[in-house]
Amino acid sequence: MVLLRILFRVLFISAIIFIISIYYYSEPDNSEVLQDYNFTNPPKVGIDDNIDNIHDNSKRPEEGLSIYIGKSINSLVKDYGEPDRKDPTAYGYEWWVFNGLADTYMQVGVQNDLVVTVYVIGGSLNVAPYKIGQTIEEIYRSTLLDTEITIALDNGTYRFELSEEDLNIRPLVQLGDIYVQLSLDKYTGTLSSVRFVDKKTLIIQSPYEMPFRGELVENSTPSEEEWTEIEQVTARQIFDITNVIRNRFELNQLSWDEQVADVAYEHSKDMFDNDYFSHTSPEHGDLSARLNASNVDFQTAGENIAFGYVDGPAVVEGWLNSEGHRTAMLEEDFTHLGVGVFENYYTQNFITVK
Repeated sequence: MVLLRILFRVLFISAIIFIISIYYYSEPDNSEVLQDYNFTNPPKVGIDDNIDNIHDNSKRPEEGLSIYIGKSINSLVKDYGEPDRKDPTAYGYEWWVFNGLADTYMQVGVQNDLVVTVYVIGGSLNVAPYKIGQTIEEIYRSTLLDTEITIALDNGTYRFELSEEDLNIRPLVQLGDIYVQLSLDKYTGTLSSVRFVDKKTLIIQSPYEMPFRGELVENSTPSEEEWTEIEQVTARQIFDITNVIRNRFELNQLSWDEQVADVAYEHSKDMFDNDYFSHTSPEHGDLSARLNASNVDFQTAGENIAFGYVDGPAVVEGWLNSEGHRTAMLEEDFTHLGVGVFENYYTQNFITVK
């Protein structure tokens, strides 16, 4: 039975690799608003006789940043130093942001002095059993993937159901008693970032379709004042991560523009308040009109919008895998960026100054 289970998984892996090769050429409509959907599709099965070097998902790695999950934050600070800043979140933990260098960028989620999640996009950091920049083919040949992952916690049972798109660009892998979300760049065919997370935090965020039995683990809703601070720091995280990605592609670093950020924030809030999702506001017009109305001096401009993502790191990875949004993020002529967040509505405004 064990051999049959392994064989089935290997057959499934080869199908995913095949699907990825097709997915590279299936581009979304650039005019669409980017939304985080959670729909489940049936798995597909192919054939592959390579079953060597498969990770043992039943065990946690003995090295790398995942070992800090569940440990005191003091152990991580001892090894990596104090963070550059501490940002509140809507999920009960605090992001400790390490953004000194692009190659060592990470965000560490801390709750009650314990590490509950670690997001890593810096290519020089140890994210064993994976590596930033690792090819998708290597990952799928060495990792046993499931379309369903069931977690038991306290008085409930929770089942994450991964769609075909999830498996293509953001699969979830169990590593012993913790989990890792892999953010895959479908255009380069490599691992863009990882997010290690404990059970409770994963259930609270629910980044995939999640039927459950028992009690739903919920987090307290932030107050209006708390939301304001969360929105501001999330905007800065999106700015930081965007520059990390631009550095990866050897592009110029963007400068923060507060005036442009105000325009972006007002658009996110306008979409929320008036229940629409578009680059063109029924009242305030398109990006050029909004920038001109705020007396922003610019030569060229671009905009990314999205909604429904759990946080800043998630939405940036979403933009990276959408052709039109990716083009804006990686436009070499842009010089400045302003980001505006209202709850889970996100706007990036890029400009080239005159």
